[in-house]
Amino acid sequence: MITAHMPLAFLMNMTPMELFKYGGPIMWPILLTSLLSLTVVIERVIFIIRENSQRDQAAIEQMLEKVESRDIEGAMEIGRKTKDFVARILVYALSHREHSLANAFVRASNQELNRYKQGLTILDTVITASLLLGLLGTVTGMMETFGALGAGGDIAANAARVMAGVGEALIAVMTGLAITIITLVPFNYLNARMEEARHEVEDASNSLEIIINKQESTVRS
Repeated sequence: MITAHMPLAFLMNMTPMELFKYGGPIMWPILLTSLLSLTVVIERVIFIIRENSQRDQAAIEQMLEKVESRDIEGAMEIGRKTKDFVARILVYALSHREHSLANAFVRASNQELNRYKQGLTILDTVITASLLLGLLGTVTGMMETFGALGAGGDIAANAARVMAGVGEALIAVMTGLAITIITLVPFNYLNARMEEARHEVEDASNSLEIIINKQESTVRS
């Protein structure tokens, strides 16, 4: 329990263990959200680094050139040699071109883009939950404070409970806000990276569609 003579400003100079101790029971679910957020962020950063290292724009251009020269098998052979996710989409679409090129492309695109979406729902939940948990801790801390003030008796004797309630409220809301703000940064970055991947897929799709339409126009003419 925080002693009556402890200045409230000292709360800002506590160690993490002291913050956790004086933050009250609400700190346990807040800790869980922070660990969940950290785990997802680390996994996603590793995923993004790996995907960026496997990008091969030159292979995409070569595949489209092969398709334009009507060498579909050559295009697919180039795509199979690279780990670029757009190349995988093109290979899948071209391998199913006799049935439905457009549907095959959409199916492969959804599968690849879903890999970029993984973890975003969890981070979104953490952002909301940590903020609400911080506010809940504020409420419980204020309830402790008002309970001490309404207990009657010597105010000095209840000062420790009053300070403990105020400290619990401040620590809970500070921790919840901190987790929310910190998690927003990777969440927005991962959203931006997903949109970038979507644009890359759409660009490849439009390029392939232009080439196919050009070939069909040539055949009809």
